[in-house]
Amino acid sequence: MNDLPKLEIFADIEKDLRYISSIIKQKGREILSHYTITPPQFIALQWLYEAGDMTIGELSNKMYLACSTTTDLVDRMEKNKLVERVKDENDRRVVRIHMLEEGERIIEEVISKRQAYLQSVLKNFTSDEIEILKKSMAKLHQEMKVE
Repeated sequence: MNDLPKLEIFADIEKDLRYISSIIKQKGREILSHYTITPPQFIALQWLYEAGDMTIGELSNKMYLACSTTTDLVDRMEKNKLVERVKDENDRRVVRIHMLEEGERIIEEVISKRQAYLQSVLKNFTSDEIEILKKSMAKLHQEMKVE
């Protein structure tokens, strides 16, 4: 007998993930609406927060954007005192994008609000269910990174 689940379950999982993704995106936009940054600026700040200083090219690759689009994005973020361009200490030809205090403050506040939202959504889950969800999501993420 085949141990694999029926095909319908994969359709259900895909549909649930799509709906969850949409809800999270919408909730994220609601939270961001109280700040002076756009969703693409938030994504750029998140990458800088998690990975540290990077070049326009590196940030473009992470965000799947053209370098010219990322340059415009960084220009606007620089005007709003969220980031600054700094010359690389080892190679003066290389310019890195560095997050400033205001950018860091916004990222930390928004992420904290997103986590509080998730905590409220999971209020009817047991500690065991939350732990299983965490492990399952981590495993799914890991498998998707391999692909």
